[in-house]
Amino acid sequence: MIVTIAFWCLMVAAILPLTVSWVSGYFRHKQFGKVDNKLPRAQNSQLTGAGERAVAAQQNSWEALAVFSAAVMVSHLGGADPERAGMAAMLFIAARLVYIVCYLADKDALRSLSFIAGFGCCIWLFLMPA
Repeated sequence: MIVTIAFWCLMVAAILPLTVSWVSGYFRHKQFGKVDNKLPRAQNSQLTGAGERAVAAQQNSWEALAVFSAAVMVSHLGGADPERAGMAAMLFIAARLVYIVCYLADKDALRSLSFIAGFGCCIWLFLMPA
């Protein structure tokens, strides 16, 4: 099997929530003076501001990964054109990066638009083989 651009984007999408987790770790250290690795979720629940938004962005990134994974698999198994699927996947990654930045920066309207764009890319991937 050839690893397509869409599959590489799937790997990037899997790394995004972990990257945002490191960002929330920075804010945990900044707000509390240390990172509690024994009970990180309890510490995350006490975050405020950008740290709280980083945790929310991470959670949403995990949720988006499930939909994107299914969309990439459906497009691939359904015989969609790999170039078109790659374009949709790259646009998804771009939208997710914008989403995360907007979440951290507290830009809710732009965040919602980037979410819609990313979800639209998933719909596009699902419909490509049709």
